[in-house]
Amino acid sequence: MAASFIEERFPLSVSFGASGGPEWRTEVVTLASGAEARNARWARARRRYDAGTGVRSLADLAAVAAFFERMGGRLTGFRFRDPFDNTSAPPGAEVSPLDREIGEGDGTRTAFRLVRAAGAGHPREITKPVAGTVRIAVGGEEQDEGAGFSLDATTGLVTLAAPPGPGVPVTAGFRFDVPVRFDTDRLDMSLTHFEAGRVPTIPLIEIDPAT
Repeated sequence: MAASFIEERFPLSVSFGASGGPEWRTEVVTLASGAEARNARWARARRRYDAGTGVRSLADLAAVAAFFERMGGRLTGFRFRDPFDNTSAPPGAEVSPLDREIGEGDGTRTAFRLVRAAGAGHPREITKPVAGTVRIAVGGEEQDEGAGFSLDATTGLVTLAAPPGPGVPVTAGFRFDVPVRFDTDRLDMSLTHFEAGRVPTIPLIEIDPAT
């Protein structure tokens, strides 16, 4: 049995052309009056993608097939670069250490998790930041990685060298990947169909990398 998650990224050249996005699970019941009762079954959105739309060449197809083999189909999770949502910064802007508030000091706490707001303020925990892109500020003062903070890029946990005082904001900027797995154990690929312009379906689904 392979590891449940490995820190390998799905081929970038393919992921940039992928389609997909967040999905919610909502239960809708139509009452006798015609009114609706709606109930959210999930506490947060889960992302789904079709990487097939990113396959542009036979080289892309071969890269995906080899990656699929290494992952064992649905068995192993991996990193995926969401083409639409992969940075804490606004669209077109550079990452800044002031992008997102990730917590406040209390005089003793040193560990903070990377998070960002997503859709009506729903918190989204970032578990797969890209190493070398994370910037941290305490009270507006940027900290140096190593001297001021350390990062576990496999979990998104930031540990400060010293605890901030009570009420002092801790902010962060970062790029990140999404933990996903293949949502199929079979790739249906045909050279004839590819040459005719048919796009293969390569479904991916967001996962909790700890499971």
